[in-house]
Order: sequence, then C-alpha cells, then structure tokens
Amino acid sequence: MTAEPATPFAPILQATQPEVAEQIANNFLLSSSLWVNVALAGASILLFVQMGRKLQTERAKLIWVAALLVPLVSISSYLALISGLTVSLQTMPAGHALAGQEVLSPWGRYLTWTLSTPMILIALGLLAGTDRTKLFTVVTMDVAMCVTGLAAALVTSSVLLRWAFFGVSCAFFVVVLYVLLAEWPAEAQAAGTADIFGTLRTLTVVLWLGYPILWALGAEGIAVLGVGLTSWGYSALDIVAKYVFAFLLLNWVADNEGVVSETGSSLSGATPADD
Repeated sequence: MTAEPATPFAPILQATQPEVAEQIANNFLLSSSLWVNVALAGASILLFVQMGRKLQTERAKLIWVAALLVPLVSISSYLALISGLTVSLQTMPAGHALAGQEVLSPWGRYLTWTLSTPMILIALGLLAGTDRTKLFTVVTMDVAMCVTGLAAALVTSSVLLRWAFFGVSCAFFVVVLYVLLAEWPAEAQAAGTADIFGTLRTLTVVLWLGYPILWALGAEGIAVLGVGLTSWGYSALDIVAKYVFAFLLLNWVADNEGVVSETGSSLSGATPADD
C-alpha cells in the first residue's frame, strides 16, 4: 500500500471539540476571561429579573426585555466558547504576523455581539423615543458590522481579505456611531431622557471603539497581543458595555417610568416632530 498524495483540498486542521476545550482550559488567561463573564452574566440575569418585576408600562417593559436579553445571550455564548463549540484552530495566511502558525480563534464572540449589541441599540432607541426607520437602520447596520467582523476573523486564504472585511465592518460601525452621536441626542432631548441617554451613549461609544482596536492589536490583526490577553480585553469591555450599561439603564427606568412612558412610540414610525 502506498500513501495517497496530498491534495490541495485536504483539510489542514482536524482538532476535535474536546481537544479545543482542553486547550482553552489549559490557557489560564483565556479560560478565566470566559468564566468571569459566565458568572457576571448569571448574576446580572438574576438582578435584572428582580429590577423589572414592578414595571407597568409597555415601553419600560420593552426596554427591560432588551436589557435582560443582553446577559441571557452572553451566558449562552460564553458557555459555548468554554466548551469549544464556537472556537476553532486556524492557520494564519501568508503576510500575517503569525503566518503558518495554528492560532486558537474564539469566533463565537461574534455570534454574541450579533445577538446582544442590537438589544443594546434597541434599548437606547426606545429610551430616546426614536422612530421605527432609524431603529431598523441602526440595528441592521450593527448586525452587518458583526457579521463582516466574523468574516474578517475567519478568512485564512488572504491577509488582505481579512483586513478588507475589517474595513467594511468599520464602515458599518461608522453608520451606527452617526446615529448615536448625531441623530438620537435631539430625540432624547425632546423625550426628556437626554441626561441618561447622554451617559449611556458616551459609555457605549467609548467602549465599542475598543473592540476594533483590540481586533487590530490581537492575534486576528497584527498579533501584538496574545489570545489570552485579547480575550481578557474583550471580556472587560463586555462587562462594562453590557452588564454595567444594562444596570444603569434599568435602574433609571425603574425610577423614571413615567418619563419613559410619555416618549413617542418607536413602533409607530412617528417622531416627536410628527406629533
């Protein structure tokens, strides 16, 4: 018997899920960054359920559901990362700082962001009293940003294509930033929620800017930071951008439900100027 010649279509990596999970468990920085988020997401779920029990108005309840979904999505996603379900080994393409090396890629984070960041934007939009068109626009742009970011992380055929997808993702991000910074503040002012909206908007914008920076510096980009440190960076951003954000939002809504209920309906397509 002679060995069959290798073909260009033969799989390069065949790491099993248990093998990937073992690598995660053996990397203290990586595993600890994931377990911390599981614990905090679980605590946030219990706290947010309690905070929303006395809400009465439809808009306040919608904001509560959107905020609650953030840790619910996160705990599911982080457990998937720990299990190795949404983590893979990738061989970096020529021209990459780690060209030819096998790199652990926790690509499941992009699934988390695709499902959780729209909830953050929906909550902010409801708080500002925006119209249905702007809410749809910002959510779809956000989803496109996350999906193209996932593509940038998974492409191994060309380093240029990785950066091209990264650039496209950043372009979608610019649209999201425009709505947050240029469109919704005036609507929040008219709705009487300008102070809390301004705080949460600033928190969101500053922290969300950290994600593409980490991508560029981490193993997916120029590889200045290792996988473990990059994961801790993402986890730290997630903790504040998700759980702290949602707590501040729900705490304000619980104390100011009357203000929230008086804002224009984002589901009707009307804006305060249309009244």
